[in-house]
Amino acid sequence: VQLQAFGGGLVQAGDSLRLSCAASGRTFSRYVMGWFRQAPGKQREFVAAVSWSGGTTYYADSVKGRFSISRDNTKNMGYLRMNSLKPEDTAVYYCAARSDAMSVDVTSYGWWGQGTLVTVSS
Repeated sequence: VQLQAFGGGLVQAGDSLRLSCAASGRTFSRYVMGWFRQAPGKQREFVAAVSWSGGTTYYADSVKGRFSISRDNTKNMGYLRMNSLKPEDTAVYYCAARSDAMSVDVTSYGWWGQGTLVTVSS
């Protein structure tokens, strides 16, 4: 499956932003989808994941209550709605897919999009 993330940009603290992930090539609904992020000088970290059906979601503690992951399998699209953004949310955000159960392990995802930059100013 090929993935392409987009929707990043420059926002102010407290603003909202929605990232999108377009999937193509294989049946998107067969894959768990995850969002990860990588800040300058830091390792890539888990943000959120959603099951193949969209019925189960999981979040990193740092974004729980502020971010919401979803998907629309009819459109082969995934989303990450980010509210109450903070400067520490600044990072390149990646969407990823894996064919097994949900996971927070970055190394367990086999397909990756190219990343989209989110910059949150204070």
